[in-house]
Amino acid sequence: MLLHLDTSARSRSFSRALTERFALAWRAANPGRDYVHRDLAAEPVPPIGQAWTEICDNLLRHGITEPDRYREAVRTPEQRAAWDVLEPLLAELLAADVVLIGSPMYNFSIPAALKLWIDQVTFPRMSLVGRAFVVVNARGGSYLPGTPREPFDYQERYLRDFFAGHFAVDDVTFINSELTNALVDPQIEHLAEQQRASAMSAEQRVDAVVAELSARRAGGAR
Repeated sequence: MLLHLDTSARSRSFSRALTERFALAWRAANPGRDYVHRDLAAEPVPPIGQAWTEICDNLLRHGITEPDRYREAVRTPEQRAAWDVLEPLLAELLAADVVLIGSPMYNFSIPAALKLWIDQVTFPRMSLVGRAFVVVNARGGSYLPGTPREPFDYQERYLRDFFAGHFAVDDVTFINSELTNALVDPQIEHLAEQQRASAMSAEQRVDAVVAELSARRAGGAR
């Protein structure tokens, strides 16, 4: 299954255009496979609360690490209400073999809408080994290696560290569309040609990643 998450506050954005391109190509290359799309900006998930933390405590206290046993950690009415929110989100994530995330850079990091989702579906010692994550980033400036703003990229760095540290996943592909503000900011409009080149490169990268992942799935990998 392909789980497709959009998080941009803009209804028309670079990250949305690229994730749509990916999803359309993926579905064409993988007919019959399930597909779920969540617009986390239009329909944000709620922040975690006290009851969610209690579920985590119960998981740790009783050594429950298998996701299909998480329900055993739900004890109180408040915890059941928290579970009703997170369970469908978690079920979608566990059912997916490819997770596609569109993430514009906001203030050097990820959108709040994406962080809310991450908080809801992440539990202690949870492994998602075997799944592939594809993250499409759109950034107003350039944060590529060697650029002055490279040290301020807490978007890709955070997500890469998170997927590895919490989910034990190293199959993560980042596709970056840089310098999007060159289309609206007079101070960097001279970089518009570089922006167009970056956007084109991102589109080509999307097509290549779809082809690569589709071939791997056809070969029998999860």
